Amino acid sequence: MDKAETYRQLKEEIDCVVSGETSETARYATAACLLAQAFTPRFFWTGFYLVDPLKPQELVVGPYQGTLGCLRIPFGKGVCGHVAATREPIIVPDVHEFPGHIACDAASNSEIVVPVFRADGSLAAVLDVDSTSYDAFDEVDQAGLVAICESLLIG
Repeated sequence: MDKAETYRQLKEEIDCVVSGETSETARYATAACLLAQAFTPRFFWTGFYLVDPLKPQELVVGPYQGTLGCLRIPFGKGVCGHVAATREPIIVPDVHEFPGHIACDAASNSEIVVPVFRADGSLAAVLDVDSTSYDAFDEVDQAGLVAICESLLIG
């Protein structure tokens, strides 16, 4: 099965599992788990950083699969903070070349981050996926992850 088909099937599975679930945490935990399982070992770290309602210019670690993640990331700092500030997905082939990269785990060499929105258009979180390989992500990954993040919308 090719990668695009894997994403299509994962989206379908996530849609079924989270249907009717009102908890963002449960929805994100499900997506992180299924994505990590489907793409291990390429996906070294898979998880969500949530917009902190008490500090709306900071991301706080949410459900994830992998090694210890950073606890907080300010908007505009590192890859996740960049996506939180721009609200646009990004593929980073070599994180060591990214200005202001935050090394939560030195084993990470490439990264893809996708914004997650609520139904009202506000930013809820970012989905962060890291790989120990360089240049591990492409447009197929981005399209698949964006589609899955759209499945996570609530109200």
